[in-house]
Amino acid sequence: MSTLRNKVQLIGNLGNNPEIITLDSGKKLAKFSIATNESFKNTDGEKVQNTQWHNVVAWNTTAEIVEKYLEKGKEIAIEGKLTSRSYDDKDGNKRYVTEIVCSELLMLGGK
Repeated sequence: MSTLRNKVQLIGNLGNNPEIITLDSGKKLAKFSIATNESFKNTDGEKVQNTQWHNVVAWNTTAEIVEKYLEKGKEIAIEGKLTSRSYDDKDGNKRYVTEIVCSELLMLGGK
């Protein structure tokens, strides 16, 4: 059961082309967001679609795969863990970010 702690699995579509950052150390970082959709019927029987956006980061080899193959609209499956961090913006306000650190990536759909 310890492998189930802090584990996220999602299937969704990229909202934009990934942002690729090469650090001074040579390591690569890919940042992107994916949308997951859920459909249900409301009390009036009308179909409602709910979209959730998830921020994702990938490092090293996974980031290289993201850079080479992924683009806006592509359907993917990811597995990773949730992380939270904070930083001070340019105005000195504290900002909080929750993102998924991707450890596995599977490209779905057609070419």
